[in-house]
Amino acid sequence: MSSATSPGSSDLQAFRQEVRRTIRAKLPEDIRRKVAREQMEIGRDEQLRWHRILYECGGWSCPNWPKEHGGPGWSYDQQYIFERELALADAPRIMGFNVSMLGPTIMHFGTEEQKRRFLPPILKGEVFWCQGFSEPNAGSDLASLKCRADRDGAHYVINGTKFWTTEGHMADWMFGVFRTDSSGKKQHGITFLMFPMTTPGITVRPILTFDGTHEVNQVFFDDVRVPIADRLGEEHKGWTVAKYLLSLERIGTAEVSRSLASLGRLKRLAHDPSLAGTPLIDDPLFGQQLAMCEIELMALDLAEQRILFGAGDPGEAGAEASLLKLVGTEVQGRLLELTMRAIGAPAVFDGEVGQELASGALPVEIGRVAKTYFNMRKALIYSGSNEIQKNIIAKAVLGLG
Repeated sequence: MSSATSPGSSDLQAFRQEVRRTIRAKLPEDIRRKVAREQMEIGRDEQLRWHRILYECGGWSCPNWPKEHGGPGWSYDQQYIFERELALADAPRIMGFNVSMLGPTIMHFGTEEQKRRFLPPILKGEVFWCQGFSEPNAGSDLASLKCRADRDGAHYVINGTKFWTTEGHMADWMFGVFRTDSSGKKQHGITFLMFPMTTPGITVRPILTFDGTHEVNQVFFDDVRVPIADRLGEEHKGWTVAKYLLSLERIGTAEVSRSLASLGRLKRLAHDPSLAGTPLIDDPLFGQQLAMCEIELMALDLAEQRILFGAGDPGEAGAEASLLKLVGTEVQGRLLELTMRAIGAPAVFDGEVGQELASGALPVEIGRVAKTYFNMRKALIYSGSNEIQKNIIAKAVLGLG
């Protein structure tokens, strides 16, 4: 669906200024500083606090939602501007599982009763969701999942495990896909279910990532009973629901706006003489590498705009979403790697130690760069590994079977 206004129109420029003023006035400084340091693990309370602040601005907490469900009813142009200004202002990401992925999927596949039950709490920041997709032997090849949900009267009974469950330790509810039939092709016999994390039989065990943070978990299910009313879509046809949701996730995983914010921070560091005695931007090799990152990011930005503002539903982008995910995560990694190399030793130390090594001359955000670089290596894998995205692109765009 094309937007009704030109990106350069005076109305959109006024909208951009309104968003900037509002974020500047409403964003808590303690939260902003964490984001400015490239810190990934923003706590549950902080995420919900910012979400509720945006909700009180007129449904800004769910910028991609129509007015009928409490959102602002913004055009794609306005959503694009809002997301860009959030990133450039060092504001946290919109809660993706809740807002960008599950909400639109419920609107698309849910019953009217499910929309009434689930959408308002998401909008208001009253519930925190996690995603139960990956398993020990089913990640990028998600259709190979084995975690079972067997029908028992008016319930499904889940047994098995989910892996790499982001924020599962702080979530109130989980949505996920489960095996309900094994008799046909692996894409068939999958059902999409939603349930509280307090349901008896659920055990959450933490997984610490390489940078020492606790974001992901393994979740075990032992005779977990889920009412049929909490199934989204038809039984055995959850793969269709999951594909729709994953296409939304892959567009968001490109992180173009966040990479632009990282690029801005990198440029500021490059012009700071305290890094190497003279500004790094004067080094021809560094300048060339920085320029290549910026060129790639500009091209990715234009590609994203074509998908968002072109004909059709972005949720149906398919291979185009895979292209954004592939290139976006690669550019993101190169930016963080270049930033880490530019800073040197202080990049691997957090807080006061990093500042001492930097002789107090560099900005506070440097202390998280190495941790974030290693943490974000996972972006090449989640939402479907980049190797899988290449296969999707080859089949759908290049016509290779």
